[in-house]
Amino acid sequence: MLWLIITTGKCNLKCDYCGGSYPNKFVPWNIKYDIEKLKELILKDNFPTVIFYGGEPLLNYKYIMNVMDNIKKARFGIQTNGLLVKLLPEEYWKRINVALLSIDGREEINDKHRGKGAYNKVINAVKYLKEINPNIETIARMTVTKDSDIYEEVMHLIKLKLFDKIHWQLDVIWDEKWDFNSWAENSYLPGLKKLMEYFLDGLRNGRLIKIIPFLGILSAHYHQGFIGYPCGAGYKSVTVSSDGRILSCPIAVRENWSVLGYVNKGFNLIKDPLPDYCKNCDLKRYCGGRCLYMHMEPYWGKEGFISVDNINKKYIKMVLSIIPEVDNLIKNGIISLDSLYYDPTLDSTEVIP
Repeated sequence: MLWLIITTGKCNLKCDYCGGSYPNKFVPWNIKYDIEKLKELILKDNFPTVIFYGGEPLLNYKYIMNVMDNIKKARFGIQTNGLLVKLLPEEYWKRINVALLSIDGREEINDKHRGKGAYNKVINAVKYLKEINPNIETIARMTVTKDSDIYEEVMHLIKLKLFDKIHWQLDVIWDEKWDFNSWAENSYLPGLKKLMEYFLDGLRNGRLIKIIPFLGILSAHYHQGFIGYPCGAGYKSVTVSSDGRILSCPIAVRENWSVLGYVNKGFNLIKDPLPDYCKNCDLKRYCGGRCLYMHMEPYWGKEGFISVDNINKKYIKMVLSIIPEVDNLIKNGIISLDSLYYDPTLDSTEVIP
């Protein structure tokens, strides 16, 4: 199972699509529970993946060290903006399996939203991590906004040759409603089509480019489909807030519906994670409902929710359109079926943007 451990609600950036730190009253900036209780819970899991989360988790790097010192049998990872990587001693980075670093593509796009100089700092952070731990998997964790050209941003990151995988989330939760449909039809979907051709050309040459929104769909087709939200929210993944609440979703820190239990009392997973809205959808095995938070807190209203849903259906069908050619590539031994398996809960990534 995936355990997202919020080390602090504090952040050292104030990106314009999320607003920076959580208020201390919602997500304390210091840990308020007994680590021994957390240890008891995680050690009941036969194959735990522990991902440090925030805020900016490295602002409480000593707690990261504490968890890693107390819990030995786990895969470790972190979601970070990359600006403070040197706070965590090298010996701990050498035990971390995966690092997701926030970067939105080209420097001008990234720094417009994350702050001047953020791009260069995260690039230097990735190089540093690869130098001290050549085995660490680095994942570009993108936010895609109305300023983004998805083809240009993703290709830029691929050409850097610093990231092992790339995923993105659409900026359709926190901001005020914008002309998403027009942008998606005129920029996003055409860009995805170009990106898909690049991805497919790689497969034709026996090379799997790990663009997670493509790979995840292929994995759901050839292997097990998603029975719920691909991120595992509430049924295969839980978030431990710094106040000791156990949540179904790491961004649902104010909402009572997200609370599954408490570190000192235990918790119950969601038994039926596929939302009713999706139960009769032909694409449910590929999408799994997309996002728990979007179903529970549709800030853009029903019309906005359906707009995002319709665009994602078009993207999913675009990926599925290459299945006949992928079948032939597998049949001819150019790519292996096993290589197309992907479990996003091992990385804490998003398959459906």
